[in-house]
Parts: sequence; structure tokens; C-alpha cells
Amino acid sequence: MKTSHRVRNTPHRWASLAVLCASLLMVGMDLTVLLVAVPSLGERLLPSGSELLWIVDSYALAVAAGLLTWGTLGDRFGRRRVLVAGLAVFGLASSGAALSSTPLQLIVARAVLGVGGAMIMASTPAIIRAAFPDDRERTLAIGLWTAANSVGVAIGPLLGGWLIEHFWWGSVFLVNLPIVIVALVGSLRLVAESRDPRPHRWDGVGAAMSAVGLAGVVYASQRLGEVGGAGPTVWAAAAAGIGLLAAFVVRQRRAADPLLDVSHFADRRFTLPVLSIMACYGTFTALLFLLAQRLQLVDGDPPLRAGLALIPLAVANAIGASLAPRWGGRLGHHRCLAGGLLLMAAALATFSVLGSAVTSGALIGALGAAGIGSGIVMALGSDAVLGAAGPDRAGETGAIQETAFSLGAGLGLAFLGTILTLVYRANFAPSAGTTNDQWDTARSSLGAASEVAAHAGGRTGETLLHGARQAFDAGFSAATGIAAGALALLGALVAAWLRPGRRSFVADRVDGVK
Repeated sequence: MKTSHRVRNTPHRWASLAVLCASLLMVGMDLTVLLVAVPSLGERLLPSGSELLWIVDSYALAVAAGLLTWGTLGDRFGRRRVLVAGLAVFGLASSGAALSSTPLQLIVARAVLGVGGAMIMASTPAIIRAAFPDDRERTLAIGLWTAANSVGVAIGPLLGGWLIEHFWWGSVFLVNLPIVIVALVGSLRLVAESRDPRPHRWDGVGAAMSAVGLAGVVYASQRLGEVGGAGPTVWAAAAAGIGLLAAFVVRQRRAADPLLDVSHFADRRFTLPVLSIMACYGTFTALLFLLAQRLQLVDGDPPLRAGLALIPLAVANAIGASLAPRWGGRLGHHRCLAGGLLLMAAALATFSVLGSAVTSGALIGALGAAGIGSGIVMALGSDAVLGAAGPDRAGETGAIQETAFSLGAGLGLAFLGTILTLVYRANFAPSAGTTNDQWDTARSSLGAASEVAAHAGGRTGETLLHGARQAFDAGFSAATGIAAGALALLGALVAAWLRPGRRSFVADRVDGVK
């Protein structure tokens, strides 16, 4: 007689949740900890512009491309097994990244880090779904787990700044090793194994199509956020990625045992939370990156002080994610999900309207509102996605959820970064005393403008830097304003379409045909 491997009321479930949260905090931290190490890294390894882009982007690219595959393999072979293997890969790749002596070695190590991160991220939500069958406990567990990831993303620049000031650039990777060791021991002792009791045939061709297709789309999206990135190679990668994803969807609709049940997306109770996660996490990550650049390049803060200034965002996000289950139970999940989107939209609108005139109090208030709003959306959105399917396919739906996070981060940063760059270039007028070559270089980014201004010196350098900072402020206001409008629109859709009693897109279409 076949028995189910689904875990019910495991005695160590809360202790195992602590292990999962520590693992995800590390994965989130690695997404941003490298940002403040880029200048020091560039001085040692001397990467080209393209190599530097790959050093930063290869991690998120590998995570996004591998989530669906590892979620399905976890359903088939065991989620704890995938988690343990992912932690081992993550630890070995962290050591390799810290010891890299060439740009190519670091790019490969970062990509392997992404593979390990994908294994961890794809398995943890499925383990939570299996270990917490009670809806109320599961919602709380997902809220804490979501907060851990967001806190890791937010404290990455702070930790990176402190490490760079006291050690060398490789220390931002070695800091992972103690967490990996603790998480490995905790996973083996506390986390119960779970899998799909009726595993489906694994579609290797479909897995490759989804991985390569996602890689092409994410790569193109991130490259389009760079000045001069819209070249033929990028557009070819985007077209190939979209084509592969379209073919993947067709293949899954026809398959007897699909790798991904695309019928999930016919239900607005699944699709809208996925879109909410993508939009919210993408904006959260982009805001973190843009504010870190603004604090360092406009306000002149050192990396550690810039990281400290972002602490209210991390604290508020953790509070929002932790309290979201209680608020959702009292007010309704759809109201809280919509309210979180609208609260984050209001925070971004504050940044857009006030611009460089924002005071310290307004900055802390806006960061707090953005953190609470994003925490609510990430926690309740994740719970809605996981709750939309049965526990036996939790790995699959968990992989979709985590892909939404990673794709949101990549697409959000690329889209908002593109807007900022375009507005920056349009508003950066030539200044007296600068050559055409100096002006062209300065228009590529605020960092380049700071470098040109330092070489020019005197009144010419001051005028050039002042103009660059004003142009950056204009781009920052435009990017945050557009993001605020998009989140407000999505919040209105969630409030209207996720009311209890509303049915799926398919049901509405059938009624329309009748």
C-alpha cells in the first residue's frame, strides 16, 4: 500500500522553520551584498564593463532559470534532499567566489551560487507547505520565512559595507560559510523529508526550455537597463527567450504529465498574487539599489552609512510580513493584499514628489511605509500562491512563487533602471568647460560623472557634478513615480477581482459565451 510522504504536525516544525529562514536570509543577502564591493573588486580583478555586468547579474540569472526545474525535482526525489544539496553547492561556490583571481572565475562561481540558491529557494516553500498543514500556522510560517528573505536583501549592503571597510572584497562571500554549516546540520537533524507520493514523469526537454527561455528573458531585461544595451544580441536573446517560453507553454498544455500545470494561471486567485509578488519585490529591490546609489553618489555617504540609512526599510518589511497573517485574518486577505500594494505606492509617490527635498523624517516614514506594504504583499501573496494548489504539487507552485520573486527583482531593476537612465541622459545638459568626450562619458551614469568631475577639478568639475546630480534626481523621481502608478493600479485590481465569491477567468469566459 502506497503511503503519503506529506508531513503532518511534525514535532520540530518551528525549529525547522528557523533553519529554512536562515537559509533564505543568506540567499537574499547574497543578492545585494556584492553591490558595495564592486569598486574594490574592480580594482583587484580589473574586469571589463561586460564582465562586471555578468559578475553582478549571473547570480540572479541562474536563480530565476533554475527555480522551476528544482521545484519539480524536489517533488519527485525529496525536498529536503534538494535543500541539503543546495546548501552544499552554495557553500562550495561561496568559497570559490572568495578565492577567484580572474573575472571569469568569479562569473562562474556566481552562477554556481545561483544554482545553489535556486535549489534552496525552490525547496523551502514546499517544505513549509508540507510541515504546516494548518492554514493559520502555515500563513504565519510563510510570513516569517518571507521576512527572512527580505531582511537578507535589505541588510546585504549594510553587511557588505562593513566587511569592505574591515576586510577584503572576498569576505562578502566567506560570510556565507558559517550560515551554510549551521543550516546543513539543522536541515539534517530537524527538517522532515517530503515529496509527491505520485511523482510525475520528469520532462527534461521542458525543463531545459524553461531554464534557457527564462535565462534569455532575464538577461535581455537586465541588459536593456544598461546604457547602450539595446544591441542586436540582446534583442536576439529576448526573442529567443520569449519563443522558447511560448513553446514551453504549448508543450505543457499538451503533455499528459506537465512539468508546470499552466491551468493555474486561469484562476485569478493564483495569477493576481503572482503578479503582486513580481511587482512588489521588483520595486522593493529596485528601490534598495537606487537609494543605495543616491545615498553614496549624491549625498556622499560611505557604504556603511548608506547601508545604515536603509535599515528602516528592512525592519518595517519584517514587521509587515510578520503581522500580515493577523491583519489578513481580521480584515480579509484580499483587502490586506490590496492595502499593501497601495501603501507601497504611496511611499514611492512620496519619493517621487519630494525628490531631493525629502527630509530625514520623511525618508524614514516613506521607508517604513514601503517596508510594511511590501512585507504584507510578499507574505499574503506567497500564502495565496501556495494555497492555490494541493500539497503534493507544492514544489511546483513554490517554484512559480520563487520565480516570481527572482523575475520581479531582475525585471524591476532593469525597467526602473532604464527609466532613470533615459531621464538622466535627457536632463543632463553640457556644462561650460567640458569637452564632448567628457560630457558623453558623464552621461553614461552618475558614477561616471563623478569620475569625470574628479579628473576635471575646479569650477568645471563642480558644475558638471551638480548637473549630474540634478539629472539623477529627475530620473529617480520619474522611476519612483511610474512604479507608484503601476502598484496603485494593481492594488485596485486586487481589491476588485479577489473579493470572496469572485470566480476564475475561465468561469467568466464560459459565462460570456453562454
